Amino acid sequence: MAEYNSPRRQGKTDVKRAARLSVAPMMDWTDRHCRYLHRLLSRKTLLYTEMVTAPALVRGRALHLLDYNPEEHPVALQLGGSNPEELAKAARLGAEAGYDEINLNCGCPSDRVQSGTFGAVLMKDPGLVAECVTAMRSTIDTEITVKCRIGVDDQEPEDVLPEFLARISAAGCERVTIHARKAWLKGLSPKENRDIPPLDYDLVMRMKGLFPGLHISINGGIGSLEEARGFLEAGLDGVMIGRAAYHTPTDILAAADAVIYGTDEVSDPVDVVRTMLPYIEAHLASGGRLHQITRHMLGLFAGRPGARQWRRTLSEGASRDGAGPDLVEQALAPLQDGQAA
Repeated sequence: MAEYNSPRRQGKTDVKRAARLSVAPMMDWTDRHCRYLHRLLSRKTLLYTEMVTAPALVRGRALHLLDYNPEEHPVALQLGGSNPEELAKAARLGAEAGYDEINLNCGCPSDRVQSGTFGAVLMKDPGLVAECVTAMRSTIDTEITVKCRIGVDDQEPEDVLPEFLARISAAGCERVTIHARKAWLKGLSPKENRDIPPLDYDLVMRMKGLFPGLHISINGGIGSLEEARGFLEAGLDGVMIGRAAYHTPTDILAAADAVIYGTDEVSDPVDVVRTMLPYIEAHLASGGRLHQITRHMLGLFAGRPGARQWRRTLSEGASRDGAGPDLVEQALAPLQDGQAA
């Protein structure tokens, strides 16, 4: 890849502290370009990869799926799978690649994930999840965490979630992120599973009372830093934000280091775009396309004068042959000189 002037190197850090705020793993969204952008907005927030399946790494040897930029630290690899031995091998590959955390997906409800007997369907078999955690922990020193739902289908969350947490905790999992909704494996699409099942934040709070030694992050429907801070002040250890962090990244991440971690740093999205330009040039020089990066940048100025023109310029032009940094600068010009209508 061509050289570019990278931002200050993050390096290894206290992942548990970083997990006070994290950006959720989101398929087709949180790729390495998205994470690089998010890291420019926040130096402290914990970032997650899209889910990578253990079979793809172990059987398919698709090791390119582990590619990331060192600037992304702290960054966690999310794995999908249900075979303890295979997950252990995949976790080793992730640890060797330098990820700060390996996370097991027990929350995705898609049909494709169910057919592989992993994701949310694993909520039905906490013993197997515990075996998977044990196998991964026996293989590497990198921390193993779990992301789960409060239950699936006709399960009663008040009954199944404590058992699930007890089993994975006994297996050595010290951090868990709980999406505060059930997943309906039949009858709802993955998109509907993000909106239709009701949120039960109180149940997650009660789990912290039952498992005071377990680091618990809450996920689901959280749309602002103020909400995140409220959960932290109420006693939870961390907050994971998904769609809001993607669609309005400046609102969630630009002030996160100040609001959540107590630093003096607040990012300016105009400066972030300027810093992205060398990264874009390097990507194009290696054969990439502009839209592969700019699709993640569309929401940077959401709610601000000129945001619509910014989105339109990039959406219409970034996929064209020869599109490059000059298009980004064209889209940025009204926003940085105050001429936006």
